[in-house]
Amino acid sequence: MDDDRVKRFEEVYRRNYEPILGYAIRRCELPEDASDVVAETFAIAWRRIDDVPAGEEATLWLYGVARKALANHRRGERRRRHHQEELARTIAPFFPGPEESLGLLAIIGVFRSLPEEDRELLSLLAWEGLDTAQVANVLGRSSNAVRIRLHRARKRLARALRRSGVSAHHTAPVQADPAQAASARPAPAQADPAQAERTP
Repeated sequence: MDDDRVKRFEEVYRRNYEPILGYAIRRCELPEDASDVVAETFAIAWRRIDDVPAGEEATLWLYGVARKALANHRRGERRRRHHQEELARTIAPFFPGPEESLGLLAIIGVFRSLPEEDRELLSLLAWEGLDTAQVANVLGRSSNAVRIRLHRARKRLARALRRSGVSAHHTAPVQADPAQAASARPAPAQADPAQAERTP
């Protein structure tokens, strides 16, 4: 862009920034929304500086651009809200209601107190829905070794839960993966951590 066009844009911006800012502020609920509308308006003016009329007509032209920028912004906000609502509905089943929160927090605390090796093993079964053979593949261990470790990890978890006073009916694993919940595939881990898998 040559110097004359740069100077032309600077003049348009200097003369019309406050009117366009006022236009946006009076129509937006949040200051960042008004800022977006103003920025988009002058970005279009920069790209189309040869189309901007002279004098007071430039202000009217920019009002028209700002009106379209505001409409686009509102459409974008409606799309974002729609997507957010859909996402909220999708993930809501994976979060507890208020009445379950205290029990879940207790379980989380107990789980975090376990050795890291136990947490990883139990997570692969309860959250990722893997069976012992698949876990063995992930960990690079034999299936028999995984079964033994699982037996011990469940016993440690059961003891920790008893010490914390968490009842067994609160300990069913929570699915973290929406795709697993959609397929309704049961988790290989026992719903009751106190019921240890027997080693063959």
